[in-house]
Amino acid sequence: MLFKSGKYRTLFDKYKNDVYSYALFLLKSEFDAEDAAQEVFIKLWNNMGKFKQSKAKQWLMSTTHNICIDMLRKRQRNIDRNLSFEDEIFVDSVDGNSLSYNHNVDSIQLLDTIEEAMKQLPVKLRSVFVLYELHGFKYKEIAEILELPINSVKVYLLRARKLLQKILTKYEVEKV
Repeated sequence: MLFKSGKYRTLFDKYKNDVYSYALFLLKSEFDAEDAAQEVFIKLWNNMGKFKQSKAKQWLMSTTHNICIDMLRKRQRNIDRNLSFEDEIFVDSVDGNSLSYNHNVDSIQLLDTIEEAMKQLPVKLRSVFVLYELHGFKYKEIAEILELPINSVKVYLLRARKLLQKILTKYEVEKV
């Protein structure tokens, strides 16, 4: 038990930020991301020794992805249920994350634009893009995490980049 808790603590300390940031990116809610991360690390505790230590990050990110997708599906079911019971509903799509506009307004606006553009990507494309570009995973690792063929990962990444470029170009045209 002591050995298990030592290994767990090491993995927790090493990957807690990666798990949380990936969950936050997918869920767009700090509260939900904390819940997802907690669930991931509970699963880690329950599954210690059932996966290779060298594959721990892949296992954690795959588990994070699956938990977040389940949460998004549940959220969508709740929205669908609420829409069917109410005549009108106003959905506020503005994130609670606001950046200070006191520093370098142009950079902040660019980051906001990129973040908004990334929100428009379908979940699979966004997941592949985030894992590759932000977390530095290789194609093979992403394929294992998302349980996709490597060629699909490559195609999704290419599509994500093209779609982002198209969205960002549209933002530029609208801005002018």
